[in-house]
Amino acid sequence: MSKIDALDEKLIAFLACPACKSSLQEQNNSLRCSDPACNSEFPVINGVPVLINEKGSLFSIADFKAGCQTTLNVDKACYKKWLKSIIPGLGKNWMAEKNYGRLSHLLLRHTAKPLVLVIGGSIEGVGLNNISRSAPITLIETDVSFGPRTMIVCDGHDIPFKDASFDAVVMQAVLEHVVDPQRVVRETHRVLKDTGFVYAETPFMQPVHLPPYDFTRFTCLGHRRLFRSFEEIDAGAVSGPAMVLGVILQYFLLSFAKRKYARRIIRLCTSLCFFWLKYLDLFLLRTPRAVDVAAGYYFLGRKSNQILSDRKLIQQSKRTRTNAFRSNCTCNRRRWFHRRASC
Repeated sequence: MSKIDALDEKLIAFLACPACKSSLQEQNNSLRCSDPACNSEFPVINGVPVLINEKGSLFSIADFKAGCQTTLNVDKACYKKWLKSIIPGLGKNWMAEKNYGRLSHLLLRHTAKPLVLVIGGSIEGVGLNNISRSAPITLIETDVSFGPRTMIVCDGHDIPFKDASFDAVVMQAVLEHVVDPQRVVRETHRVLKDTGFVYAETPFMQPVHLPPYDFTRFTCLGHRRLFRSFEEIDAGAVSGPAMVLGVILQYFLLSFAKRKYARRIIRLCTSLCFFWLKYLDLFLLRTPRAVDVAAGYYFLGRKSNQILSDRKLIQQSKRTRTNAFRSNCTCNRRRWFHRRASC
């Protein structure tokens, strides 16, 4: 069964024109907007619908018809994949697996057969197998590039689904790569059911990656403001200052190299020398100030019909910082008294 056949059975009723949000109709090997005023047509390439609103996207349908590489290159040489698998990396996502497990639990508690939209899902994200291996949960994986898991090619600025279609939306390492993150989050809010959940991970102190499609970084407070139309369930850092230090050291040394082979040697040497730094984050992520120098943040929230005001956002941030500081001081005092009593 092809991917479009699978979509026929489950999702054809939920699909919408990315330009005007009207229903789509099958026509030969394409999908056409049912609104005569729009009348847009979208091809199906190798079983994958290409639902791009060319007026509001960096990408064109012609790119995909021509087989152009857009963002992520998933067709890496086998030896590169093998090297990546044996060389220890400088980064580690300490929270994804746990957070996806929690999201899975929340979904199955609210509905028997959850439907989850993955934006940026051409390859499986870190920890996502905690959801994908759960039989009752159906993943609809989309991206702006073809990949082994891409079911629909679409742009997060114009999600080609009708309102209130999904029980959850996942965006892992996506929002830094879009031109207008606020618009993407608004679209996410639109396609979620009233009790729907959102899970996002976004970098903060990380170098540019996947150029030229890298536009934005968010502080912890800025990340919360981005999701101000959602009720927060949990939020925090996915990786801490130790990972940041290792990556910055590597990029500092790379800035001296002009030749490609020199850069490869530096990457190898720095990975072997500094990979251990990331394990310090197991301790540092428990400290209140680690969030200010985190490599990235996560947000798990529930759709809300109220918008968190900026004044309330600042007040909540002040309370959180104060409570974290007091909690840390209390823990330090307990450790001090424990040492004194054992002397």
